[in-house]
Amino acid sequence: MTQSPFASIESWVFDLDNTLYPHHSNLFDQIDQKMSEFVQKLTGKPAEQARELQVTYYKEYGTTLRGLMLEHDIEPDEFLEYVHNIDHSVLAPNPKLADAINQLPGKCYIMTNGTRKHAVSVANRLGITHHFEDIFGIMEAGLIPKPAEETYRLFLEKNGIHPQKAAMFEDLSRNLVVPNSLGMRTVLVVPDGTREVFREDWELSNGTEPHVDFVTDHLDGFLHDILGELKS
Repeated sequence: MTQSPFASIESWVFDLDNTLYPHHSNLFDQIDQKMSEFVQKLTGKPAEQARELQVTYYKEYGTTLRGLMLEHDIEPDEFLEYVHNIDHSVLAPNPKLADAINQLPGKCYIMTNGTRKHAVSVANRLGITHHFEDIFGIMEAGLIPKPAEETYRLFLEKNGIHPQKAAMFEDLSRNLVVPNSLGMRTVLVVPDGTREVFREDWELSNGTEPHVDFVTDHLDGFLHDILGELKS
């Protein structure tokens, strides 16, 4: 019998936005819109130009916040509070996901470029908060976002995680490059009913890159499949 590729995994690391909750909930769209609004108010640019600047900073620096800090010397707290002041009620509890995470052998973690406060709000809505050993947000990362290698190393060291015994679940392919290079098992989570990540051209992924081990468009089902393999 072939052994499950997840048989040696002891640490399960999950991104937050568009990973632990489905892309079609459009929760992150609220954050995206708030970021554009913040950039527009800060720079005084028309909406379209502010949006272009936001995307440029995201592409160049990993997050819009990082770009604003380096290019405009803003304080992060005001930005983070503004963009995460959203309606989390669009998320519904996900008992199937909660059950799967609860059964995973070892420990589970959230690693996000958002704030711990936002992550807790999301996890509370999904009904999965108590299943996580740690929530590692952008402040815990010293405001240096994924995909920076130093941020992954800081997270792993803080939690005593051996990357060769860890799995990383992400909705952005580029955020799996470093985990793969460190020896983590990598899973790309794509929108429901698709096998591609429909983003800007520079983010497009069909899951065939060498740093992506697995692709799923149903995280809860994928986790239950893993559990079935491990039990058999």
